[in-house]
Amino acid sequence: MSDNAANMTPAAAPPPREHSLKQRAVAEMQRFFVLFLYLWVLFAMFVLNEGIVLREHGIGFTAQGFAVFNALVLAKVMLMFEAFDPGRWLRRRPLIYPILYEAFLLTILLLVFHIVEKVIEGLIHGKTVAESLPSIGGGGLVGLVRAAVIMFVALVPFFGFRNLSIVLGADKLTALLFHSTSKASGSRQA
Repeated sequence: MSDNAANMTPAAAPPPREHSLKQRAVAEMQRFFVLFLYLWVLFAMFVLNEGIVLREHGIGFTAQGFAVFNALVLAKVMLMFEAFDPGRWLRRRPLIYPILYEAFLLTILLLVFHIVEKVIEGLIHGKTVAESLPSIGGGGLVGLVRAAVIMFVALVPFFGFRNLSIVLGADKLTALLFHSTSKASGSRQA
């Protein structure tokens, strides 16, 4: 080994090879799939809850297609949201700040996206904008706030895991979550 190679500091080391287009596409599809699964479970729980409430009133209707479709569409919105990384300016602060900030921003974005989607759908079907506005959370400002609070609380764990992954590293977080703690930490627990 030459003296230059042996004395190379990490900063002077050659840059890592660029990921191929195929590797990046696979990584993006994996991220999309994880986002889709998270949102699908979240929306499926909303639909199950709605089904329970409707059944109590003698109405037997559940629309799991709503959960799948919205999870597909909104997973793409979340993927774009992550690409902008709006909480990066809070990374030096305690983790709770970027977690809550990003959950709040995405809650607003998802509600706005849902409203715009319903208005466009209504306009396509010949309704006015006022007729197309969705009745979120039972309608009115109170219903909108209720839906926003539920969405915000549901997004906090997602952004908690995301920000922990950034701080710890995705491999370390995966090891902590899915492997024994002795393997993840490199030590044997008593």
